[in-house]
Amino acid sequence: MIDKTAFWIVLPVLALGTYAIRFSFLGTLGARPLPDWLTRCLRYTAVAVLPALVAPGVLWPAATEGQTDPARLAAAGVTLLVGIVTRSTLGAILAGGATLYALLATVG
Repeated sequence: MIDKTAFWIVLPVLALGTYAIRFSFLGTLGARPLPDWLTRCLRYTAVAVLPALVAPGVLWPAATEGQTDPARLAAAGVTLLVGIVTRSTLGAILAGGATLYALLATVG
């Protein structure tokens, strides 16, 4: 564990660093419009970030001590398929959750 003094030194430094990184982009732009190419690229940020957040939980889940689990892979596949077919985020989430729950209940 980290001791309390180091924690209270590191915490504000990280907070200021995070603020500076965000301000460097948002604060310097102000109300100026972004170039079209940058606006187009920023539209795909969520599409790139969400799989990066989900992939470790699917491929190396902590629940199975890092071993790939067929139930989680199947649920991810169903989520992807339903999302592509229906273009519905909520439908994809519900289908993936139902698949994971059903497979974990039946297969274990």
